[in-house]
Amino acid sequence: MNDAPDLLASGLVDAVSVSARHTFSKTNAFEARLVAGVGVEGDAHAGTTVQHVFDARRDPARPNLRQVHLIHAELLDELAVQGFDVKPGDLGENLTTRGVRLLDLPTGALLRVGDEAVLQVTGLRKPCVQIERFRTGLLKAVVDRDEQGAVVHRAGVMSVVLTGGVVRPGDAVAVELPALPHEPLHVV
Repeated sequence: MNDAPDLLASGLVDAVSVSARHTFSKTNAFEARLVAGVGVEGDAHAGTTVQHVFDARRDPARPNLRQVHLIHAELLDELAVQGFDVKPGDLGENLTTRGVRLLDLPTGALLRVGDEAVLQVTGLRKPCVQIERFRTGLLKAVVDRDEQGAVVHRAGVMSVVLTGGVVRPGDAVAVELPALPHEPLHVV
């Protein structure tokens, strides 16, 4: 894991995106209301139990650790350089952030967003075949391997809402790390 001072750098919300239906992409919005223990009000993935269609078929009573999906805008910038036309919300994220090293955060890190909302990072998003259907070659662009050959998922992080509030583009995002030892993120 990288050094803590870099992880504590604050950032901003670049975009807010919501979809009431289980669609791959979400529509940009002027704001979103985050509801404690539920997720983004009006979003198909909001709920206390798992809402992801595939996971809900397997175990509908499982707690929803994927209430809010975040992607760092720097990934979208990188994908654009590689020739992919991908905009905020296109990959199904609720919040697109800039300046926060989301993938380097430990499990349990808190993200204070805007004036009130607090999210707790639960793990990594594992991209599925839908991302490949959205743009050919995109799955390979967001899944990598490290020096040891282990799979590295780069399609954002998942979180739960601890404290609700309204979130808008331009809102500050501050990181608060959990107590040591830090547990690295795993797919949820």
